[in-house]
Amino acid sequence: MDAIRERLDALLADFDPVATRSRDPVGFVHRYAHQQDQEVVGLVAATLAFGNVVAARRSIELVLERLGPEPAAFVAEAGEQALQRRLDGFVHRIYQGQHIASMLRGAGTLLRDYGSLGEAFASFHRKERDFRESLACFADVIRGDARDRSARHLVSNPRAGSACKRLVLYARWMVRPADGVDLGLWTMAPSELVIPVDTHIHRISRNLGLTSRRTASWVTAQEITSRLRELDPEDPVKYDFALCHFGVSRQCPSRPVHDKCARCVLQEVCGVWAVHGLAASAQEAG
Repeated sequence: MDAIRERLDALLADFDPVATRSRDPVGFVHRYAHQQDQEVVGLVAATLAFGNVVAARRSIELVLERLGPEPAAFVAEAGEQALQRRLDGFVHRIYQGQHIASMLRGAGTLLRDYGSLGEAFASFHRKERDFRESLACFADVIRGDARDRSARHLVSNPRAGSACKRLVLYARWMVRPADGVDLGLWTMAPSELVIPVDTHIHRISRNLGLTSRRTASWVTAQEITSRLRELDPEDPVKYDFALCHFGVSRQCPSRPVHDKCARCVLQEVCGVWAVHGLAASAQEAG
């Protein structure tokens, strides 16, 4: 783990998070000055942060254009019908405007009841004292009584066992200290966060031996976070943004590419490189 910490710190040292955020869904959150707007925009951006990043950013932009310059105020004041009219015709993969409207109706309920989404989450967390259950309670209200399968999938349930990547990503943006990417708006300790596990984080974590699990489940996310907590108990998910974009940019390809892997900052702690390098050496020896 000391060697992994050294290599991950080297990755962070060479990474420019502020420049990278302009290509990431979190970049939209930084366009807004007020906390309530940042929370609502973050919810929209994280929820649609999957698949092709260019398409995701285009969809996020469209939703935000329709919500207007003060999205939190509009969401807090508008009923579901007004939200649906504003989002009519919107489509992103399996999601339609009605699904986003339903989610934002739930967010509006929390804004009216608590004043901010952060205070709503804090209230759940003071009661539950557990990140997973607090996030599940938060998601219950955001999801509401939606029966449509797509609507239920849009805001996943942490109790169901999936990694809940988008919901956990949203929590990371809101909780981690402001560093030019994350915003530090919510009061929960960063040490309680769980890493958002997408295909890139899952693959790289397996390469580094942080998990051997083949599926991206909540247990997988906890296992990876537990190993990262050995590196930094106070802020275990601080490497997430850099690692994710290390995969998105294909600096860590899905399959070994000798020339690229030979220059990789994580090479000496990568299990795939160990196997690939030994195979290459054996071939040369033969």
